[in-house]
Amino acid sequence: MNFPTDLKYTRDHEWIRVEGETARVGVTDYAQSELGEIVYVDVTTEGETLNREDVFGSIEAVKTVSDLFLPVSGEVLEFNRELEETPELVNTSPYQDGWLIRIKPSDPSELDALLSAEAYQQLIG
Repeated sequence: MNFPTDLKYTRDHEWIRVEGETARVGVTDYAQSELGEIVYVDVTTEGETLNREDVFGSIEAVKTVSDLFLPVSGEVLEFNRELEETPELVNTSPYQDGWLIRIKPSDPSELDALLSAEAYQQLIG
């Protein structure tokens, strides 16, 4: 299982990668393996400003649907449109091609409350 050290992680199995003044958000390798084959990603919050831990969408696998939670407060700038045609990118490339949204964080200090790769590994055992 892959745990990139340049990311921050949530207890709900999302990751965030800061890229200057914006950040990308996705689900972890662990989350996608637990969910199984991803068949649909639904994000209807593009253009909205949300608070940390607000639901920004959902992810559907063959046997379940799970809510997606925002790691930090901010504006949802973009949804990864490639997932409309190929949602399985979340399975095959969770940290690169399978990212879910790009956001503009409104309070970067919230990143300090997130988990490091090591702490996330300990969380999932």
